[in-house]
Amino acid sequence: MKTTLSSTAFTVLALCFVLAVLGRGMSESFTVFLLPISSSFGWDRANVLSIYSMAALVNGLSSPFAGRLFDRAGPRVVYSLGLILIAGALLAASIAGQLWQLQMSLGLSVGLGVACIGNVPNTILLGRWFGERLPAAMAVIFSAMGAGVLVLLPVSQLLIDHAGWRGAYQIMGGCALALLVLLQLLPWRIFAAGSPDLPKTAAATAVENGWTLVGAMRHHAFWSLFSTFFFTAVGMFAISAQIVAYLVDAGFAPLQAATAWGFSGVVLVIGMLSISWLDGVIGRRPSILLSYALSIAGIAMMWLLKFYPNTILLAGFILCFGSMVGSRGPLISATAMRFFQGKNVGTIFGTISIGSGLGAALGSWCGGLIHDATGSYDLVIVFALVNVILGMIPFLVVPALRQ
Repeated sequence: MKTTLSSTAFTVLALCFVLAVLGRGMSESFTVFLLPISSSFGWDRANVLSIYSMAALVNGLSSPFAGRLFDRAGPRVVYSLGLILIAGALLAASIAGQLWQLQMSLGLSVGLGVACIGNVPNTILLGRWFGERLPAAMAVIFSAMGAGVLVLLPVSQLLIDHAGWRGAYQIMGGCALALLVLLQLLPWRIFAAGSPDLPKTAAATAVENGWTLVGAMRHHAFWSLFSTFFFTAVGMFAISAQIVAYLVDAGFAPLQAATAWGFSGVVLVIGMLSISWLDGVIGRRPSILLSYALSIAGIAMMWLLKFYPNTILLAGFILCFGSMVGSRGPLISATAMRFFQGKNVGTIFGTISIGSGLGAALGSWCGGLIHDATGSYDLVIVFALVNVILGMIPFLVVPALRQ
């Protein structure tokens, strides 16, 4: 029997939504800074994308840390640390003069900061308030990724146009500090306690102290989820890290390219909620497989844009590819939380999430290397397509993910 959600639960959901918008926006806004930074320093694409790759890698590798810190210290400490790291990184990047300085600020510090305000702590906190409704709550949070892209990419481009890329980072860093101050005023004891009305299932009671990280890693579901996160992220980020640059090279104006990809935030919300709704209608496996099919169709349309750079094909690409970016996340996260309940769930889910970070880092970096080596996006697109298909395979062959 489902309980009625309280106003506090929706307040927690709104908080997680705002933090997810910031985290996703900070990560993806770099795609807009890619060309200005390259032009400013004269670096090749692979060097500049190493910054983006490092952020994705650190984000993934830091997920167990964020989960364990949440288990031990609670949400206020984790979220505050994340905002401090992001604000400091953006301000430091605005005065950087060498590649390693941008790698340390926009790569290392932003990667760790986004992990502390991202999916792992949000999933754990929302699990305390939404119970069986967690997939729906996570769909809202993952759709915040789209809102982050929709809002911060065009805003970043406008800031760059008016203040330069250094000035843009200074303004964004100041906004992150302001949000940090507001964060301290919230009732964190109430938020961390969870819903007093949330029923405790027999399964949750049975495993409350059961799952350990080592035990989870011996289960085939752990590595199936890990590989799905990994290969899907490789494929999606091999493309997404260079989408704005790709569209500019295809003949679109920079602001038009940034706005078009930013609009993916709108369709992402629709796609995210639709896939989560289909989960309750046709089941988890068919819903996820449908999302992969749409991603593959979007990749094909992206390749065609090279030959036919028109708004109709661009809209089809944004609709199919953009709507499915992260659409599998809520269902995969809910699956992981269902399998590995207990007091160590943050550490276990955080470790599974390493796959996503590693995949995003490898995909974006390899995409840059392939582009530099070939002078074309053709092999980048093939590379992305192969990895997206590999990410889909566990849902075709692994028994635990076919249920």
